[in-house]
Amino acid sequence: MTERTRIAQKTLHMMKKTHKNFSSFSVCLACICVLLPLVSCKRYPEMTLAEIEAARSSLSNDVVQKTLSRPYKGNAFLPGKVGGTWNTAIMSDPKSFNLLIAEKDGETASILEPLHQYFIDYDIYTRTWKPGIADYSITIHESKGTMDVTYTLRDDVYWSYYKDAKPRVPVTSDDVVFWYNEIQGDEEFASSAYNAQFMPMEDGSSKRITIEKIDDRRFIFHFPRIVAEPLLTTNMNFGPSFLYRPAKERGGVEEVKKLCTVASDPKDLPSCGPYFLVEYIPGQRLVYKRNPDFWEKDAKGESHYYPEERISQIVGDRNTIYMMFKQGKFEAYGPSPEQMEDIVGNANNQLAGGDGSSANSSADGYTVYNAAGSMNASFWSFNQNPQNKDEPYYHWFTKKEFRQAMSCLLNRERIIQQTYRGLGEPKYSFFPQANKFYDENIILQYRYSHAHAQKLLEAGGFSKHEDGFLYDGEGNQVSFDVTFTGSEAVVSDIVQIIVDECKKEGITVTPRPTDFQKLVDQLTRTYDWQSIIIGLSGGSVFPTQGSNVWVSDGNLHLWYPLQKSPATDWEARIDWLYHEASCIVEYEKAKPYWDEYQQIILEQCPVIYLVRSRSFFALQNRWDMTNFYFDNLNGSETRYLYLK
Repeated sequence: MTERTRIAQKTLHMMKKTHKNFSSFSVCLACICVLLPLVSCKRYPEMTLAEIEAARSSLSNDVVQKTLSRPYKGNAFLPGKVGGTWNTAIMSDPKSFNLLIAEKDGETASILEPLHQYFIDYDIYTRTWKPGIADYSITIHESKGTMDVTYTLRDDVYWSYYKDAKPRVPVTSDDVVFWYNEIQGDEEFASSAYNAQFMPMEDGSSKRITIEKIDDRRFIFHFPRIVAEPLLTTNMNFGPSFLYRPAKERGGVEEVKKLCTVASDPKDLPSCGPYFLVEYIPGQRLVYKRNPDFWEKDAKGESHYYPEERISQIVGDRNTIYMMFKQGKFEAYGPSPEQMEDIVGNANNQLAGGDGSSANSSADGYTVYNAAGSMNASFWSFNQNPQNKDEPYYHWFTKKEFRQAMSCLLNRERIIQQTYRGLGEPKYSFFPQANKFYDENIILQYRYSHAHAQKLLEAGGFSKHEDGFLYDGEGNQVSFDVTFTGSEAVVSDIVQIIVDECKKEGITVTPRPTDFQKLVDQLTRTYDWQSIIIGLSGGSVFPTQGSNVWVSDGNLHLWYPLQKSPATDWEARIDWLYHEASCIVEYEKAKPYWDEYQQIILEQCPVIYLVRSRSFFALQNRWDMTNFYFDNLNGSETRYLYLK
């Protein structure tokens, strides 16, 4: 018996007898997805609903008592001190240092994040926008039914280089206008932001949101219609035009993609963010150095962020990363379920004093924090692209009853207990609670029930034969793949639970683990996957987030992207509701649209959400906890940390 099996069986035994458990973890969803390699799923004794509920309540209390809670509540960040190194890990070498590539690759985006800035920032706690590298104003032209958003860039934001190796260049309107028009707005670049530049009009036509330069620091976005969230639509990061424009003029898209490759000297990358990327050693590490001229200052005039350098070591194995964290070689860590007994049991939790300072001055060990269920949740989706119309599975997946039946075979309670150690809850809503259009009464009706699944399959023309397998009306045995990728055991175990539950109804599901880049290729180019489990980043705090996912012509409308016109009546209705509601400013008038929008998606089941796991985060005690916060809205706030 392996150690992992022993711990898992011990855990389930304790759950059954004493309702105690070790813990759970936060699934980290990067950009497009986080999925995991195939490992065997242990067979656990199944529990009654009453046992599950009792176990969940007891387990949650037990783990929460052993960890700390520190949610952000609008607190001011106190001045810190400069110094030290923030050590972290990434799983693989970067693919590029190009901002265009980063749009479709979460790892590249995270590597470049310290070098770039958005115009403004959103405070989820206060639900307000606040200036970043730019301030803003909104002008509504009631008589014309249009609106403008004017941004004014700060005069102290520069594209600069490490140790002033090259003269610094002011960030100007030219950078923004070029990126909006010539990169995101050029269809040949296939930018994920392209579709968001166009708005459907009331007469059925489409008009573009245009941009106009006023002067070096000011520019205007002109909206052809009044919209509810113009700042969300226009907020963006961008690259330096003096670098990308000449490349486009030389050779278009391909020449732009050749910029900033991993073979480039990182010190040649200009930064307007808090750090410079100064070193990349393949297979070993990335090194960042602090930008002392970064525009954001604390109350004492010191630039954020405080660590002098950041080092991202390239470590391809999560268990190795965990071991190195326990040795104090990495600053923070998000534990997996099987690590929770160990990480909580060995923590040296340190409370913060009443004035925000650390009550315990010891720098030894680490502290583990907890947060409520995350806003994100992975989901199960089925390929409805007519490119695959000759395949039997296409005809199954395009039946509403089949997708609904799959939702009824998704045993979320079993997933929570066996993979999340009881610390989680089913995801039955579409919008998260942080979304102002969340309604607790709008929930999924197709929950775990084999009896309900059987009725839906029968209504869809499926029947189970004497051999115990399910067949469609054409005599095809129902068998399909589920694709996933990543490096965590938890999703692999989820897939095995799906395999087991579907098998009970005579459905054969075959796990197909794959690497991340192949999965992205399948989603965006080949469309040759069957079913998939993935997670999208962001928690849809705004209902209009995900315009390239939920609207039928979006390039990440997973089940059938880039539709020339809606393939189904319900997708056409979603498109209309999305576009109309996004143009209604008043909450009460917009709510019926967003209500129906959610109801259709939950009824049609193009994606089937899994569970919201409780989140945990461990942080080394050498860092002063004064400015640290952790919750399900903001995640881990580490931007203002400094050494004790």
